[in-house]
Amino acid sequence: MTRHFLNLSDAGADGIAAMLADALDRKAARSGWPKGKVDADAPLAGHTLAMVFEKNSTRTRVSFDMAIRQLGGSSIVLDSGTTQLGRGETVADTARVLSGYCDAIMLRTDDHAKVEEMARHASVPVINGLTDASHPCQIMADLLTILESGKSLPGLKVAWLGDGNNVLASIMEAAGLMQFDVVAACPQGFMPPERDVALGLGRARVVGDPREAAEGADIIVTDTWISMGQAHAETKLAAMMPFQVTQELMARAKPDAKFLHCLPAHRGEEVTDAVIDGPQSLIWPEAENRLHAQKSVLRWCFGQIG
Repeated sequence: MTRHFLNLSDAGADGIAAMLADALDRKAARSGWPKGKVDADAPLAGHTLAMVFEKNSTRTRVSFDMAIRQLGGSSIVLDSGTTQLGRGETVADTARVLSGYCDAIMLRTDDHAKVEEMARHASVPVINGLTDASHPCQIMADLLTILESGKSLPGLKVAWLGDGNNVLASIMEAAGLMQFDVVAACPQGFMPPERDVALGLGRARVVGDPREAAEGADIIVTDTWISMGQAHAETKLAAMMPFQVTQELMARAKPDAKFLHCLPAHRGEEVTDAVIDGPQSLIWPEAENRLHAQKSVLRWCFGQIG
């Protein structure tokens, strides 16, 4: 049976734990190596990953490209502007065609229904590189970064500040699967839908006070408030400013609390320079861990782990 990775629940708690353990081991085994050197066992030698981009990308594009290379495989990069997908060919037809050429497909798009349709019609694994509903690959990197910081997941308190978006949805889903708590502080009008909160299986809740969310937190997370092309930016910014992550807000968390941000950041909006560049920030290891986590996602999709 083909393994797709559209949401964290596709792998479940055991699959996520297996991927995180694999990522930690493989990252340690590469310490000091050139980035382009293939892993010693080259577990995906001969495999090709098709990467389809309908949204701009830096971290997703480079990390997946390097991930398949380090595993011994290769990649093909496609975007809607230079393929028939952008001229009206259906997602279903594209899935069938790419399945005949490549061993797996990663799609980064605006509509979660598209990645679901891709998975329905592909005969190879499909990976969600980002949709409007979820961002599971980012959260795999976040969980890996948290473990590397010396914290364990069960019982952890994660505070989210800002928009009730797709990244928060995946964090809430991770909380339910991996048994940690999420308190999200979001302004009225920008709270997550109840279906996203329900993904936390009782371990996620939403509050209106950022101080309440940050109090005693182990991890504080935020994301860009204004996505590319999003309308009513000025109104949204005004509502969001009280939820900016500042040094004062970080001081309410535990003394050893860490700060995460999936990037790109709008400095001076969702987070201040003092926090993002400060000693509690793990944004650069977090960004690098997109590569290491996604290597294990790819291996999981091919049934090599979990």
